[in-house]
Amino acid sequence: MKICFTGLGSIAARHIRNLQSLFPKGVRIDVVRSGKGKPIGEEIAPLIYQVYESYEKLPDDYDVVFITNPTRLHYETLQRMLPKGKHFFIEKPVFETGYEELEGLKQKKGSIFYVACPLRYTNVIQYLKKHVDFSSVYSVRSISSSYLPEWRPDSDYRTSYSAKRELGGGVSLDLIHEWDYVCYLIGIPKRVKSIITRKSELEIDSDDLAVYLGEYEDKVAELHLDYFGRAPIRKLELFGREDTIEADLLKQCITYRKRGEVVSLWEDRDSYQRKELKHFFRMVHGEAVNDNPVERACQMIRIARGGGGGKKTWPPG
Repeated sequence: MKICFTGLGSIAARHIRNLQSLFPKGVRIDVVRSGKGKPIGEEIAPLIYQVYESYEKLPDDYDVVFITNPTRLHYETLQRMLPKGKHFFIEKPVFETGYEELEGLKQKKGSIFYVACPLRYTNVIQYLKKHVDFSSVYSVRSISSSYLPEWRPDSDYRTSYSAKRELGGGVSLDLIHEWDYVCYLIGIPKRVKSIITRKSELEIDSDDLAVYLGEYEDKVAELHLDYFGRAPIRKLELFGREDTIEADLLKQCITYRKRGEVVSLWEDRDSYQRKELKHFFRMVHGEAVNDNPVERACQMIRIARGGGGGKKTWPPG
């Protein structure tokens, strides 16, 4: 199997390591990159067959292409790679606006265009999917709060894509995982009101706070996303008829508040990301349905973006 990665940042390197673990033989991995990035690490270099610095020099017979460069380049890169590959694994967020033209993708019959949504594959989210009756849940609250300067301690946060709006940074897109798993569990809201803004002293020009209120027929969803929380939090709270359930994605456990039960679901990050890769290749082999196509991922962006800056409502109008 021939695979090509567009870009070689930290997430691409993680995928390459996991692919090597899943398919120790029979996989050739090429990379196309600008040449302006960091030198390829000693751990990854032996796993790469060929590095290209030009799209024009790439072969046109890749079985799978991984789009893993910055968000603002995803759409252009995907268009350039359409003639080069059969199936596509696209890192989140898929694009910048969610209103990009998708006709070229529709014309490529028999191809999978899948957008990464790894938190769905965590033990915590899968437990909720299998064990919670969401018809008896009246309200959900998702919180993702952490301190951007501590995300990558070996680099200056001010130069990261997260800090720069033009690179696709900002919590509304960067932390789109939360909208993905909320909609995965309870569906798409009828309407969403949001405030997306910058409130902290962080030296960034992207949004550092996004607060959403989503309305459903039978429940309400609240989402709080920020870059300035000094004590990391990533959890989902479910307020229902029988109990209040807290799903902690950092501590990797489920807590039933009323009955006092705690379910431990520990796993390392590679575990759930390998599960996602396995699921993707089952799609490639016709053994599973694509449950996060580009069209759905664009809908998540439109909800997260809300149609502009400041106070917003989705759908617009």
